[in-house]
Amino acid sequence: MKKLIFLSFLFLACNNTTTPPTALPGISPEARLKTLGISLPEVPQPVANYVSAVQTGNLIFLSGTGPRQSDGTYIVGKLGYDLTLEQGYAAARQTAINHLAILKATLGDLNRVKRVVKVLGMVNSTANFKEQPKVINGYSDLMVEVFGPRGKHARSAVGMASLPIGIPVEVEAIIEIETP
Repeated sequence: MKKLIFLSFLFLACNNTTTPPTALPGISPEARLKTLGISLPEVPQPVANYVSAVQTGNLIFLSGTGPRQSDGTYIVGKLGYDLTLEQGYAAARQTAINHLAILKATLGDLNRVKRVVKVLGMVNSTANFKEQPKVINGYSDLMVEVFGPRGKHARSAVGMASLPIGIPVEVEAIIEIETP
């Protein structure tokens, strides 16, 4: 009986239906974006004394980026105060789209992405908001949808009392690339 319960638990754990769809083998990340109906925006100039991406060896470090929309405005708000979990998730997804645009501008070809290694997601939230990981799933889910298993990454999702210009999320990432 214990063996049957354990096997049932293992089956359920392995068949989690909440995981995002993954990229199909043999389909480029850019084709996957097109399938998802996502157009990458123009990459804006940094707003202070930094660059959007730095490459050292086969790693690219992406600076903290927020949910800039295609019209140049930012999604703003605080989770647990004036934004819902779903709105936060959408803001994190938009931030992922912005990071993909920076990667495309830096690399020329998203096929050069070997692995999304590490993500730090910061969530502008009230002290009683406890769902920061679910918000940053908006970023993580898109990386897996675009890159498949190469998009799976180590991650931290933390709450912040405030973020620049009132944005709800800011994300930094480390990306491993194929070097020519």
